[in-house]
Amino acid sequence: METRIVRGFDKPVSLLGFGCMRYPTNHDGSINEELAERMIMKAYNAGVNYFDTAYPYHDKHSELFTGRILDKLDRSTYYLATKLPVWEINSREEAENMFFNQLKRLNKEYVDVYLLHAMGEDKFVKMQELGVFDLLFELKEKGYIKNVGFSFHDGYPVFEKWIKAAPWDIVQIQFNYMDINEQAGEKGLLLAEELGIPVVIMEPIRGGSLAMIPDDLMNELDDIDSGRSKASWALRFVASYDNCKVILSGMSDMSQVDDNLNTFINYKKLTDDEQKAISNLRSNLNSRVFNKCTGCRYCMPCPAGVDIPRSFGIWNEFGKYGNEGHTKWAWGDMGESAHPVNCVKCGMCEEACPQKISIREDLVKVTELVESLR
Repeated sequence: METRIVRGFDKPVSLLGFGCMRYPTNHDGSINEELAERMIMKAYNAGVNYFDTAYPYHDKHSELFTGRILDKLDRSTYYLATKLPVWEINSREEAENMFFNQLKRLNKEYVDVYLLHAMGEDKFVKMQELGVFDLLFELKEKGYIKNVGFSFHDGYPVFEKWIKAAPWDIVQIQFNYMDINEQAGEKGLLLAEELGIPVVIMEPIRGGSLAMIPDDLMNELDDIDSGRSKASWALRFVASYDNCKVILSGMSDMSQVDDNLNTFINYKKLTDDEQKAISNLRSNLNSRVFNKCTGCRYCMPCPAGVDIPRSFGIWNEFGKYGNEGHTKWAWGDMGESAHPVNCVKCGMCEEACPQKISIREDLVKVTELVESLR
């Protein structure tokens, strides 16, 4: 198993981390515990020693299950990460109570990594003002937390501001070969390296989308090495960055465990030719969007409440990857009040759009696509 030396960790960390957000499930949505345990044990026995969970995962059952399974292993042989659900916190006392509740749920005396979960500008401000930053570092001094950090979902300027606002031990960002300029992106990854802060990567396969790319777009990479999976190319791209210390994969079946283990047990850094082929693949995928929306939001706010940029974002994501499951989830997550069906065709958005998109026509097409998937 490929490992990396990480500041603040007393032994090498497996480059592949087990993400505990996408365990296999039963028909009722509950965790398939028998299969999930076999997956965890197979990964652990192959050298995976980093497990990442969070309070809300699997309807708040992931911490409970993960902690129970890891109880079967020597505590000194693995690292365990979880996260503070900041959206539920309105005081320092609530944050402290939540942390100790999570320790109890995990049945652990300490966690190796504790992250402020899914942080953006507003959440950073709130947690700082409530004194939660100070609390976490105090808990570290007492030995309950080994490494304090945050997981991040916002733009680079926010990342640059807040990564310098406290003596963070570690940060977690979304990064993959399609998102090099999204959120913290490559700039954030390199900034963290400059500051000496190790990075954990989430969404290296973009929620599974990079494992669903149409076969015809993979020809250039297949010509180089036809024996590699689509997921393997995505993981190796991220691993080629030295400051990517752990790459999380939310594995949902044993075949994904096997494929990921093969990638990191037989790990090879991308060659120049492979990097070029991935760059070409990125360009080809970006050319498959349905319209030229850049998400600038000049069209907003819509008087009818339609979230135009997000609607087009979901539409264009489907154009690139054809990921039906993610499309339907994103559509539901957006909420009915923001759906394009509420458009009153006033045209104000089109007057403001710098890309001169036929927004009203395209909103109809978005709705037709999503309805066809349903």
